[in-house]
Amino acid sequence: MWASAPDAFEVLKEEELLAKVDVKFEGIPDVIGGYPVHDPDGTYFGFAASGYGIMYNTRYVQANDLPIAREWEDLKRAEYNGHVAMSSPSRSGTTHLTVETVLQGEGWDQGWATWKWISGNMNTVTERSFGVPDAVNSGATGFGIVIDFFGLASKASGFPVELVYPSVTAIVPANIGIIANAPNPEGAKQFVEFLLSPEGQKVLLDPAIMRLPVDPKIYASAPDGFPNPFSEEFAPGAIEFDVDKSGVRYNLVNSLFDVLVTYRLDDLRGAVAAVQKAEAAHADTGNKEAAALIAEARALIEAMPITEAEAQDPAFTQVFTISRAEPGTEVVGRQAEIEQAWDSFAVENYRKAKELADQATAMK
Repeated sequence: MWASAPDAFEVLKEEELLAKVDVKFEGIPDVIGGYPVHDPDGTYFGFAASGYGIMYNTRYVQANDLPIAREWEDLKRAEYNGHVAMSSPSRSGTTHLTVETVLQGEGWDQGWATWKWISGNMNTVTERSFGVPDAVNSGATGFGIVIDFFGLASKASGFPVELVYPSVTAIVPANIGIIANAPNPEGAKQFVEFLLSPEGQKVLLDPAIMRLPVDPKIYASAPDGFPNPFSEEFAPGAIEFDVDKSGVRYNLVNSLFDVLVTYRLDDLRGAVAAVQKAEAAHADTGNKEAAALIAEARALIEAMPITEAEAQDPAFTQVFTISRAEPGTEVVGRQAEIEQAWDSFAVENYRKAKELADQATAMK
């Protein structure tokens, strides 16, 4: 199996779902972006590098007279309301890694605040990660939060799109591994070795694929302007992704996002829009009472039901065993009880935030 989420492979390794194999390859460095390319225990291997960023439709941006969003901070602004799409991290390992990257790069509280304000500007949360580039390619939305090859492949295929890497991003390997007790382990091993060979690495440059090889030599034959994660100019501010931190709270972060964002998107959008309206109404009034109400509303939206310390406590995180990778998954037991408390917290906070913002808007 292969995927662009090394933290997910760590989970699979912990659950002993991957086979340990001796794969031969040459010319691939041990580390990229401060992150190990291969599992030292031989259960999975990096075949491509992945960055995470913002894909945008150039025609959409021009038609709607929007500036280009280059940072996560940009997508929080009111002018992007209704122009952003992303998928749920519980349905997409790459989206999970993007969410986790911002949490690590900005810190737990500020990172979640960033995701809430961006989410308040979303016109959709897609069920699958490929739904985001489809929406941007078609012009159904202007900006999409994606793994880089979605944007690169779309541009190479002729769509009017571009990709930017925000300063808070991570450069990590996309991995491939052989499942434990695979029916054809030898054939699987040969495929992995081909993918890591110079011939296999060159295939990644095909316009329909457009992935970043982990063999630095391959970039000599890459198209002009193709991103090179081994160059000093590539995402100089990229964080060193902490896979251990991510692994401990993997399912918890997915549950939090679904409860606070995915399933309460309308409530969140209503609260965010109300705050944006109030801020616009009082941009130049100097009304201190209104400013205090707006500040309180913002704090309610940004508030989190748990701390980072709780999110890193294995005794707590082990409760979150039920994944929503498939639609209709029923969450039961202690996990359901905790999520219900989070939901009540979100509903009340978003309701109160909207109420306070509306009060501020009504003031002179």
